[in-house]
Amino acid sequence: MTDGNDNTFETPCVGIFWGLPAEQGKRGRIIVTDRTPIGEAEAYGDCLTHERGHYEVWEGWQALGPAELHRRGLSATIAFYEYEHFPRGRVVYNKTAERYVIYADRWLQNETDVAEIVRQFGLGNETWSLKSDDHYRVAIRP
Repeated sequence: MTDGNDNTFETPCVGIFWGLPAEQGKRGRIIVTDRTPIGEAEAYGDCLTHERGHYEVWEGWQALGPAELHRRGLSATIAFYEYEHFPRGRVVYNKTAERYVIYADRWLQNETDVAEIVRQFGLGNETWSLKSDDHYRVAIRP
């Protein structure tokens, strides 16, 4: 389910996300996501996770081109950069710990971005934790 950044699920979700620059003239970031409702998530070890990866989703979005990205509510910025250029992360559900885990690049580990990730993944009433992971790191400040 490729859903951009304007929708919030009432049902908790797992998935992947990026923090992209806000539109020209605006401050901050927008969080773009690709999500799966928890009831449709795939088992992976002790976790429930999203079936698609960052590379796969980003390549699919890039193939749409800037105009179609914009039409779908996604940032046209996606068309011009590689998937690892922007800070990113993943939300999984750890069945053993009975909590969602937000793995996020350090640049997204701030109150504003975390609140938006929690909102977009429907985790407002859920138990969750925030962690770093070497898979989700950008070398330069975005």
